[in-house]
Amino acid sequence: MHALGRVFATLVVALIGVCAFLGYRGELAFPWDPPAGEVVAVAEEPPPIPLDPVLVAAQVEPALVNIAVDATRFGSSAAGSGIVLTADGQILTSHHVIKGADELKVTDIGNGLVYPATVLGYDSIADIALLSLAGASGLPTARLGSSAELRIRQDVLAIGDAGGDGGEATAVAGPITDLDASIVAMNSADLTRKSLRGMVQIAAPVVGGQSGGALADSTGAVVGVITAASGERPGTEYQPRQANGYAVPIDTAMRIVAQIRSGTPTETVHIGPTATLGVQIVDANPSGAQVNWAFYGQPARAAGITTGDVITAVDGLPITTARALSAAVNVRKPADLIRLDVTAPDGTTRTVEVVLAKGTP
Repeated sequence: MHALGRVFATLVVALIGVCAFLGYRGELAFPWDPPAGEVVAVAEEPPPIPLDPVLVAAQVEPALVNIAVDATRFGSSAAGSGIVLTADGQILTSHHVIKGADELKVTDIGNGLVYPATVLGYDSIADIALLSLAGASGLPTARLGSSAELRIRQDVLAIGDAGGDGGEATAVAGPITDLDASIVAMNSADLTRKSLRGMVQIAAPVVGGQSGGALADSTGAVVGVITAASGERPGTEYQPRQANGYAVPIDTAMRIVAQIRSGTPTETVHIGPTATLGVQIVDANPSGAQVNWAFYGQPARAAGITTGDVITAVDGLPITTARALSAAVNVRKPADLIRLDVTAPDGTTRTVEVVLAKGTP
């Protein structure tokens, strides 16, 4: 029996040694039960590197920017943050930060210079956008990590322009509490709502101006793009509700960046200047995109499309929902000519040619 125990112990040690050599991080499972009285040692995850908020902030802050948004046609302005990806001024940020922008000015925290910015592309569904700074060079860039390696209870740091005033970045730390959170976020600028999925949730008082800023791990690597905050909410006297922050995983964000850089649009990823019909639409019954309002001075109204009309096809492609119409326009550019099949409220049908105008992101 003792000989069997020694053989078993030798096998266990050998197996652990092989797993350590191969970098195994999971749990060990044995197809047999060890003899009574034997103790089996199981490899454990190494303890995480403790998060030093001051040290991490000092590493990340130089690669951040403050974004000032002028949305004149909507009668508003906004501000947010961004992450420097390249020395010549490609900036990763949240789509809702630049939504509706007529003009963008970006202040680089690393050198203090102000640059005009253009939108290279965006995915409004995932809330990610990529900007380009005119005349930028030699900018300090962020070191990117991988969100695939994040774990529940791991401490991370959210850092961005919390005041939305172009000042110094503000950082808040907290543990990760969810790696696949689904939320409905409200844009404080235009009060629109958006469903977001696959978010990294952290238990920290993130605030609005930090949107587009960085979620960083204890090594100073950027592992997410801050996109929303729940704010503190009243709970019971004994169980107050924790304020939470939410971030798009960096792996998701960089897949969208790669698509934008490829120059090939998709139904969700838009490249370059935004094209618009100038309509508000909803799902029609039983099918199509119904026009709730056609804006004055915009292409749809100029082409005779009005409230109650239902758009059923774009260039012969059937349109079954409002989202399908948005996706069809998303892959077009300003000045493109498109043909719309339209059904009027009285049931008559017609085909209308429309030249798309330049819209805001």
